[in-house]
Amino acid sequence: MSNVLFPLVLTVHVLVGIGVIGLVLVQHGKGADMGAAFGSGSSGSLFGSSGSANFLSRTTAVLATVFFITSLGLSYLASNKPSAPASVMEGAVQSTPASQQPKAEEVPQPVDDSKAQSIPR
Repeated sequence: MSNVLFPLVLTVHVLVGIGVIGLVLVQHGKGADMGAAFGSGSSGSLFGSSGSANFLSRTTAVLATVFFITSLGLSYLASNKPSAPASVMEGAVQSTPASQQPKAEEVPQPVDDSKAQSIPR
């Protein structure tokens, strides 16, 4: 389930992030038009003079909310993944059965050529 859900939420997250960036760049600031200097700054609102936010700013707010929700979802999905083995050897499968492994007397012992034995203690 998590194998399908994580890439799906990640894709939605990236697309919503690109959408928020695009909507913020398209919008103009409060003082962008000449009428804003004389008190008619709310003339661009979608639902008349009573609505202070236009369509672009409301859409940006909705996309920002979806972005935060997907951020929380991604952090939850990433923290609940099964942990990987601590080393490569933990996940390795032993290929030689125990009956075919060499016995201790058949294993050649390494030759100690070092001069550690001659150091006085």
